[in-house]
Amino acid sequence: MRSLQYSQFGAAAEVLGVADAPEPKPGDGQVLIRTILSPIHNHDLWTIAGSYGYKPSLPAIGGSEAVGIIEAVGAGVDAGLVGKRVVAGGAGTWAELYLAQAAGVLPVPDTIADEAAAQLMAMPFSAIALLEHLEVKQGDWVIQSAANGAVGKIFDRLAKSRGVKVLNLVRREDAVAELEALGMENVISTSGEGWLERALQVIGEDGARAAVDSIGGTLAGDLAQLLGYKGLLVSFGSAAGEPMTLDSGAVIFKQLVIKGFWGAKVMPEMSDADKGRLIGELVTLAARGELPLDVDSIHGFDDVKTAIEAAQTPGRKGKVLFRP
Repeated sequence: MRSLQYSQFGAAAEVLGVADAPEPKPGDGQVLIRTILSPIHNHDLWTIAGSYGYKPSLPAIGGSEAVGIIEAVGAGVDAGLVGKRVVAGGAGTWAELYLAQAAGVLPVPDTIADEAAAQLMAMPFSAIALLEHLEVKQGDWVIQSAANGAVGKIFDRLAKSRGVKVLNLVRREDAVAELEALGMENVISTSGEGWLERALQVIGEDGARAAVDSIGGTLAGDLAQLLGYKGLLVSFGSAAGEPMTLDSGAVIFKQLVIKGFWGAKVMPEMSDADKGRLIGELVTLAARGELPLDVDSIHGFDDVKTAIEAAQTPGRKGKVLFRP
């Protein structure tokens, strides 16, 4: 079968290429899925670069999520799943066929298009799991950096659906208008002079209940200033490539709590009941067209370099997808 493989870690545009791979066979508890569409996520590129939380054995097939049709099932799996359109996470989804755990596949309603279904699991589920992680309630203020990213846009929509107020921070001034055009509110660029004072005016003197830092560096200290007493600061990424810089005074006197969020660790620890509840919430919103699951472009495997370049372009309008 055709796939996108890499035999060494490095920049995806340089090390990723089309290659034949053996057709996988489903084992116990697994399903074999014929890929329709598979997105390019940031963590896919980090995995290929060798800088993510785990390193696959090489050579490896890229990708971690796809929508497709179940072609075969392994032992212990309901044969009635064959022919169902599903979305699932799994290693090596940038291929004509891939394997997934049957327990983790999500049947896709006819009301959800392939383009939206292909990106339903990783980013939306990360966003809703992150929102749960913050333990915020209706009326609370939450601050998020990198609000113009895929997770940020979805997080804003999910928070609003629960009555949680969001202060959306971006690093580019032109990103403010882009997000406002999508209906997002309280958008502030951290590149503008006096942005911290403006942010304080928006959330009020009591401060925010929680903040999500996807940037790192000095922004972490700014977020700490915006948090209220016993506020929660969650590290979700490090786009700046710098360690978090915090004022110990804010941490001590506000009694702040600081912790990390990594979906690969948090989600397996989540109960099946909670997973089902959250997935149901996502599917309902997606079926109504209320989740921002936009697509920038779709590429064949032979167009891999153009696809990777598009996925790494700032300000793109949505996800970049592969079609085998």
